[in-house]
Formats: sequence, structure tokens, C-alpha cells
Amino acid sequence: MEGCNCGCGRKEVAGHGVNPAQQGMISVVGTGPGGLDHLTPAAGKAIAAADVVVGYRTYLDLIPELLVGKDVLSSTMMQEVDRCAKVLDLAECGKRVALVSGGDPGIYAMAGLVFEMAAQRESRLAIEVIPGIAAINGCAARLGAPLMHDFAAISLSDLLTPWELIEKRLDAAARADFVIALYNPKSKKRTENIVRAREIILQHRSGNTPVGIVTAATRDDEVITLTTLDAMLEADIGMQSTVIIGNGSTFIWNGHMITPRGYAGKYQLDKEKGCSCA
Repeated sequence: MEGCNCGCGRKEVAGHGVNPAQQGMISVVGTGPGGLDHLTPAAGKAIAAADVVVGYRTYLDLIPELLVGKDVLSSTMMQEVDRCAKVLDLAECGKRVALVSGGDPGIYAMAGLVFEMAAQRESRLAIEVIPGIAAINGCAARLGAPLMHDFAAISLSDLLTPWELIEKRLDAAARADFVIALYNPKSKKRTENIVRAREIILQHRSGNTPVGIVTAATRDDEVITLTTLDAMLEADIGMQSTVIIGNGSTFIWNGHMITPRGYAGKYQLDKEKGCSCA
């Protein structure tokens, strides 16, 4: 018999791997944009039911109330593969594990990597994904209604995706007049990608196009900026920011960014003023 990989010291049962009486499972949990008010009840239940909670330290620091009495394993950025390997090891040893992602775990987050690594291991573990409010939803809500028509989400991080491919996607989305949400727009080391992205979009869109920038949505240090495509680089943009660039119809009204759905072309929206409640 061999010992398990999680460090608990439990022995595998020959021919069976995990002790069948002690079945583990993985919940990949989205905790939303950061504020506990925006955490779903299902996410809270999954964390409460877990034996071990694993996640990126910055995200775990946002939910201390949910971690009381839990075994917690935190790590820094760029350790995603190690985190997922640890989660799989723990679950294979019979633990119920909650792997925490900020936002939604299926959007630029941990759900895909867990499934990829589980497939490579030919694992039979139960894996569930608990959705969360993604950055694109949370930031759009703070801006008003910028995503009311077709939109594209594009990450400007070229760590895992070749920059040439990112440029093709930016050009296609701008050419097709999609509202464009930019994830991972800028970091301390990666400062030029947002500059190039703006140049590409300006080839197909007016410099007066509304742009909304939300940093740290729903958190205490939240910053919301409404600007234009021409002026957007004057704003403070970082890794906690999501940049939403309007389409040809997007407008600013009363401090909100609005993309029409098309109702005005089909219905009369300017009804007579006055109370209609009788």
C-alpha cells in the first residue's frame, strides 16, 4: 500500500485507491466581486460544508467570516497548478474541498483547470461548480446598463494566450461593434497591452465612445470612472479593474453608461409624462 499525496498520512486501499467509505468531492466556488452581500447562498453553503478551503490569498482575505474553524490553504498568484493539484490530492483522500475563486470560477478562473487536471488523472471525483457574480456583471451593474446588447469579454493578459491572438480578437470585436469588456487590463509589468488595445479599437470606433472603468467593485476601495475612448488612459487602471468600452450606440446619462437594446426603433418610448397609477 502507498500513502496518499495530500500529506495526511492515510493509506490507500490496494486496488481501490481511496477508501470507498470516505468519498471526497470538490466544490469550485465563485465568491463574486468581493463584498459578502454579493456572495450567493449556494457559495456560502459550499464553503460551510467543506473540510478544507483552498484559494488565492487575496480572495480568501475578503471572506474571513466564512473561514472560521476551517482548515485553510492559501497561496499567491501564479500557483494555480499547485493549488489544483493539492485540491485533487485532498479530495482523493476523502476530504470535501472548496476551491475559492473570485468572481465566477468558470470565467478566467479555476474551474477549467480543475477539470483539465482531473481528466489527466482520469479521476472519478465528484466536482461541482458554484457560480458567482463575475467581474463583468458586477462592474456593469455599478456603471448602469452597458451590456444590454451583444458584448465580448477579452483578457489582455498574454501570460497564457499569445498576444497576436489577443490582437485578432480585439480587432474582430471592435469591427463587429460589440461592447467590449477588458479583463486583466494592466499590471505593474504589463503596461503596454492596454495602450495597444485602445489603438486597435480606435480604428473602428469614435474617440468619443463611452468607457466605464470599475476597480475593486463592491469593496471598500471601489473606484468608478466614466470616460471616453480618447481619454481612458488618463484613468487609474490596474489588475483589479475591468474596462467596459461601449459600442456605437452606447451613451452616458445621469452618471450612468447605457447601451440601448433596440427598443427605441420598435416602440414609442417617449410616452406622455405624468402618473399612470390612477
